[in-house]
Amino acid sequence: MKKVTTIPATISKFSQAPINKITKRRVAAYARVSTEQDEQQTSYEAQIDYYTNYIKGREDWEFAGMYSDEGITATNTTKRIGFQNMIADAMAGKIDLIVTKSVSRFARNTVDSLTTVRQLKEKGVEIYFEKENIWTLDSKGELLITIMSSLAQEESRSISENVVWGQRKRFADGKVTVPFKRFLGYDMGPDRNLVVNPEQAKVVKKIYALFLKGKAPYAIATELTKEGIPTPAGKKNWGSACVKSILTNEKYKGDALL
Repeated sequence: MKKVTTIPATISKFSQAPINKITKRRVAAYARVSTEQDEQQTSYEAQIDYYTNYIKGREDWEFAGMYSDEGITATNTTKRIGFQNMIADAMAGKIDLIVTKSVSRFARNTVDSLTTVRQLKEKGVEIYFEKENIWTLDSKGELLITIMSSLAQEESRSISENVVWGQRKRFADGKVTVPFKRFLGYDMGPDRNLVVNPEQAKVVKKIYALFLKGKAPYAIATELTKEGIPTPAGKKNWGSACVKSILTNEKYKGDALL
């Protein structure tokens, strides 16, 4: 009996491309934190470092970039520049796969999440949510994303309500919440309440006095810079926006409402 040797095809009859050729997926990562606090900054940097090394460590993936947004909420995608740039590049055919930590890092708004996922699917771009192990091109992907996005949206709403409640409770207890490191004229006392910093208070009074004399914020900023007075952030040069924020700060004016 004669032996038949089967020779496997080496070229696809559909695309004429070599079948045994390994095509690397162009993979980008997205990282986001919603606040600029120190612990969140550490998380932000850790996300960037982790996903950069994670993608570059895969032989079948080609690193297509790291997109990120720092100190930006996920309830709306319109204000996230890094996110918008990533989607634009994906729609332009520069990205095949997007890797991100979780659905909540991607978007807490169900409508935004599903709309973005569907737009990318039409272009053949997949998203991988590592925490939930969801691949959007999978048949169950959209259903799982709908559920997880709804949960994330509800969690965001709950957190927002808790933050407002906490602020009201602190107000009722006579406590204050201010960024003491950048709050000119005051230090944090032993009971975490405001304590006047005499030297810095002179600067605040000077700003208000110059304003009452008719000087504009820009002119005040120029004068403070010439006198070598440091800004609330400890910088040498004052800007009109910084002066204006002090002039309109309800903590100085005494009309803080919540």
